[in-house]
Amino acid sequence: MSSTTLFLDRRLYDYMLSASLRDNAVLTQLSEETKKFTMHGMQISAEQGQLMSLLIRLMKASRAIEVGVFTGYSSLCIAMALPENGELVACDTNREWTSVAKKYWEKAGVASKIKLHLAPAAETLENLVMNGQAGTFDFSFIDGDKENYDTYYEYSLKLLRNGGLIAIDNVFWNGSVADSGAVDEGTLAIQKLNKKIRMDERVDMSMLPVGDGLSLVMKRYSLNGKSFA
Repeated sequence: MSSTTLFLDRRLYDYMLSASLRDNAVLTQLSEETKKFTMHGMQISAEQGQLMSLLIRLMKASRAIEVGVFTGYSSLCIAMALPENGELVACDTNREWTSVAKKYWEKAGVASKIKLHLAPAAETLENLVMNGQAGTFDFSFIDGDKENYDTYYEYSLKLLRNGGLIAIDNVFWNGSVADSGAVDEGTLAIQKLNKKIRMDERVDMSMLPVGDGLSLVMKRYSLNGKSFA
């Protein structure tokens, strides 16, 4: 029993992975190829991907959004958890990284579920809203440029159905969010959004010490425009 979250040293972290991680061959191969990139640390952890897959299955989600594809590891975790007729709208601007992603989407047999939009994510999300798709998505994963996190959060709330779930990555930002004297834009943006979500009556939320910090935010049900738990 513990009244606080237990610190994971390397020994306990390795045990957690050995006792719980159900990785598959395609995810493992993609992870190995991603290590060739200088920015390989942008890939989510395997345990985070497995958690998101579980949540998507629990929700029986069929439509999802992803902001920030990188080489496609999180996309695979999401798409493989969606039903055969499921859809993932994936937003990114980098052709090199997403070319790797597309190769592994094909290998995993989920490419038909994923619609990649190579454009600024805010534009893609705005177009979805303008095209009448507000309230039609079940799940949104935000892992793009930190300065625009609040924009992606607000669009996700518009696009999700009541009871839909937003998963926000990097809410610890390698620990820098705990620095009250931080001045860089990325840290300040995440600090601001973390504070906003904590007070946002439109949602229920929980911040988890998974990966680099993961906030789970559920859009509350509403009646006549008023949200309630």
